[in-house]
Amino acid sequence: MNKTPKQLDDLFHNTLKDIYFAEKKIVATLPKMAKAATSPDLKKAFEKHKIETEVHVKRLEDVFALIDAKPQAKTCDAIMGIVKEGEGLIEEYKGTLALDPALIAVAQAVEHYEIARYGTLKCWAEELGIDGAAVLLDATLLEEKMTDEALTDLAVSAVNQHAEAA
Repeated sequence: MNKTPKQLDDLFHNTLKDIYFAEKKIVATLPKMAKAATSPDLKKAFEKHKIETEVHVKRLEDVFALIDAKPQAKTCDAIMGIVKEGEGLIEEYKGTLALDPALIAVAQAVEHYEIARYGTLKCWAEELGIDGAAVLLDATLLEEKMTDEALTDLAVSAVNQHAEAA
């Protein structure tokens, strides 16, 4: 009784379920990060990214439709670990000026994970000939990169200096 060997399309679908879970978890986590942030600009950045992330979830649902699959989430251990780390940092640095830099560091860990996943999924979609999916994934990839850059700019221009001045 041989099992059918796994193919690239199986890997694509499995990874799509992983990032779908991650994006939904991020939508739920961003309000907590916004609430914890002390910088008004950082609060706004988290609130803006929550709205963008809701669009990312919708795009992923569109990708599932393109491959004739029901949108389904598979627990993403990487995001769960980053979220847990973030919760620990919020608790540890609450009430200190180092909290905002800690929040940015956690947010960038999330962004870098997403950039890696979306870049990979885009390449696989192209390889599999799912051009519509590649376009959707690329749009999200570009937004994730812009969010990462915006977080870096915020950290460098204000947040890190404010924490250091304490």
